[in-house]
Amino acid sequence: MCGIMGYAGSGNAVPVIIDGLAKLEYRGYDSAGIAIYQDGDLVVTKKKGRLADMVNELGEWPQSILGIGHTRWATHGVPSDHNAHPHMDCHGRIALVHNGIIENYAPLRKELILEGHDFVSETDTEVMAHLVEKYYDGSLEEAVRKALSCVYGSFAIVVISADEPDKIIAAKKASPLVVGLGDGENYLASDIPAILSRTRRVYIIEDNEFVVLTSNSVAISDFDGNPIEKEVLEVDWDMEAAEKGGFEHFMLKEIHEQPEAIRKTLSGRIKDARVDFSDLNFADYLQNTSKIFIVACGTAYHAGLVGRMAIEKLAAVPVETDIASEFRYRRVLWKPGDLMIVISQSGETADTLAALREAKRNGIKVLAVTNVVGSAVAREADWVIFTHAGPEIAVASTKAYSTQLVVMYLLALYMADLRKSYDAEKISKMVTELLYIDTLVEQVLQEQDKIKALAEKYQGVQDTFFLGRGLDYAVAMEGALKLKEISYVHAEAYAAGELKHGPLALIDDGVPVLALITQDKLVEKTMSNIKEVKARGAIVVAVCKENLQEACQECDEQILLPRVNPLLAPIVSVIPLQIFSYYMAIFRGADVDKPRNLAKSVTVE
Repeated sequence: MCGIMGYAGSGNAVPVIIDGLAKLEYRGYDSAGIAIYQDGDLVVTKKKGRLADMVNELGEWPQSILGIGHTRWATHGVPSDHNAHPHMDCHGRIALVHNGIIENYAPLRKELILEGHDFVSETDTEVMAHLVEKYYDGSLEEAVRKALSCVYGSFAIVVISADEPDKIIAAKKASPLVVGLGDGENYLASDIPAILSRTRRVYIIEDNEFVVLTSNSVAISDFDGNPIEKEVLEVDWDMEAAEKGGFEHFMLKEIHEQPEAIRKTLSGRIKDARVDFSDLNFADYLQNTSKIFIVACGTAYHAGLVGRMAIEKLAAVPVETDIASEFRYRRVLWKPGDLMIVISQSGETADTLAALREAKRNGIKVLAVTNVVGSAVAREADWVIFTHAGPEIAVASTKAYSTQLVVMYLLALYMADLRKSYDAEKISKMVTELLYIDTLVEQVLQEQDKIKALAEKYQGVQDTFFLGRGLDYAVAMEGALKLKEISYVHAEAYAAGELKHGPLALIDDGVPVLALITQDKLVEKTMSNIKEVKARGAIVVAVCKENLQEACQECDEQILLPRVNPLLAPIVSVIPLQIFSYYMAIFRGADVDKPRNLAKSVTVE
């Protein structure tokens, strides 16, 4: 969640660090800070609020050849100037930034206080700065190594010292960290976008790896000091993909990028009306697996719900879909041949990684679905399918979700073909329909002005409900999540048949209910539930396919979708919900790309 940027070189560290942190603002944060070496000392500036607030506090940019910066998302201690990173030792000679959680910080803090150390923050991170001070005896590298031996938890730690102004020390365990390789200057960052404007040559730092970085060298070892040879990764991202491209917000841009993202995800995966995953060499395993666990968080979890229904219907394999933060505490009844599928846009989601590692400890094969090459889940899974959505900057996920759905359908169709569990002609037809699904998404995007008008009409509401049956219920959950996370309107999603079991008590005059109606065989059942809420004064907005329009006449408003195979409908039906949420946030004055209290990449449990 937090952002890290470090620089060692012959240029000025300050603008490099600030620019890098700005590139990471999409991750979510509540304070920012920078520590630089200047005239024999470390100078620290940090401020609660946006990066711009810290930059204003900094004033005229000083000159420095070494520095580290951080944007913090609060875990231990409220957002404040004191709790912002970097943190210092007692004498102001050591500065440290940290992503993750030091789980045993409380006993360490007590011990250090008894030894005479003074703490000025409530954070777990400050403990690490004082530990480095405790062990410092002329070698920052050795002091950090000894400090690491005292802590457990998750961390990406970056440290500088006024007494060794030629180097940066860093270490990583369960929190992302990359090294950027320049010419006469090198960089450290928590994510590739921070350094992409300066270099495309990077090292991906793995768990339990230790970095000593200067302007002209990068030495990587394990925590015990054994050297590690790393392969340079050449990043081929398009920098323009990180710009707004004329759209007012990244979220709106990414909503409109979905047709192209879908095409890229499908590219090379369909040959002769059949799904092709031959490059992954997992056909034998998928053909014989007896159970699948799909594990994810948030939006990715909702994609997993759709994936479950598609795989069960087409491939006839039992599937469980679990929230990653709960999965690791179950007593899972693993069996040989089971498969775990983990879904994560960033590939760094802490809870999802924990579930992946638990599966691996039990000898279970893992297939990862992610958007980020070189991410932790991509490296640790047995197989990986990339979504090719491109950089997604807005905190609220849109194109990552739709491309995750595409991968779930590809996988379900591929398994159905392998296992001969579904009619071959119908599989071929569905593969062809999936190949052209991007054109249906483009049609829905043309309805933006109508959806905008609906959002303007209902902008003042405080409560909304989303209803659906079957696949529509899974999409309703995603629609409710989008609305609440960016517009701050209370939104609940329910399986339509559950209304009579409690939620109907919440329906009152004027409450908007968004009803998804794309499953042809369930229309009558869903409409009976819609009549129940209308009888109690609700305003019903139907998101329905045009061939079902007549059945939806009793709804107050209609957003029409093109005809689409009911199984593939979620890719199309989610689009108006994304647009509605976006404009609700706009009309309510919310910060669309950076909603309060949220982060793009959740790298702590």
